[in-house]
Amino acid sequence: MSSFKSLLSQHAATVEKALAAALANDRLEGENTRPARLLEAMRYSALAGGKRLRPFLLIECAGLFGVKSAQSVQAAAALECIHCYSLVHDDLPAMDDDDLRRGKPTTHRAFDEAMAILAGDALLTLSFDMIASEAIHPDGSVRADLVQLYAKAAGLGGMVGGQVLDLAAEGKSLDEAAITTLQAMKTGALIRCACEAGAIIGNAKPDERVALRAFGFAIGQAFQLADDILDITSNAETMGKQTAKDGGRGKGTLVELHGVEATRQRAQELLGQAVGNLSVFGDRAETLANAAEFMVNRDH
Repeated sequence: MSSFKSLLSQHAATVEKALAAALANDRLEGENTRPARLLEAMRYSALAGGKRLRPFLLIECAGLFGVKSAQSVQAAAALECIHCYSLVHDDLPAMDDDDLRRGKPTTHRAFDEAMAILAGDALLTLSFDMIASEAIHPDGSVRADLVQLYAKAAGLGGMVGGQVLDLAAEGKSLDEAAITTLQAMKTGALIRCACEAGAIIGNAKPDERVALRAFGFAIGQAFQLADDILDITSNAETMGKQTAKDGGRGKGTLVELHGVEATRQRAQELLGQAVGNLSVFGDRAETLANAAEFMVNRDH
């Protein structure tokens, strides 16, 4: 596992470098100017470190098909822009109203609410600028496939829709099916997207793309369950964000419904399903299997 963590750190550093380049001062062709305060807020939000798990999954899934990380990092950074935008907006007073993210004040606390909203908006649109670029892939049909995948994962039927369901569920009693649907959209959609994007970039066969989509679906669910457990069993210093907040806001989770141990068991079952979906790739998928184990059994 130490070699896996080393690889995770390497990919995170590579993605961080790509994000920094995308958020440089120099304007791109077609841009009028890059407002300094907005750019500062975007950098604060996107260059705050973190595990970069979604980019890692994308790079490693693409790597199954011989795609080098240097070729897939742009798509990985673009996906991370969407993730970072979602965190900025998720922390807003109108959403989860959080003061801490990755051990630092949230963007709306470090700047102001309006700037946080605009920084999130700009990160989202920057993502699509990046994946429309030929730097992602020389084949325009591949880029179009990625644009559609990212849009569906991030939007109405994906992450944003999941956030709406999450807000609507506060203070209500949800059954397991409703909780699973909400979490598959709010958290799972971008994880599933990362895995399928790797398949698209690698020109995977249909059955291989299906296998990676199924892997992403299962590990996305398990990742959220692990997060729900940590929200109860860990603390803000370890997590770098507020904990014990879901129950206080009346958010429906499987931990609230079934308890920690039953939820932990379900996460392990999903981990087994996720790894099982990698069998078509044989030993080539060992790193992805290690990633899945890390995502489910992490301590922060």
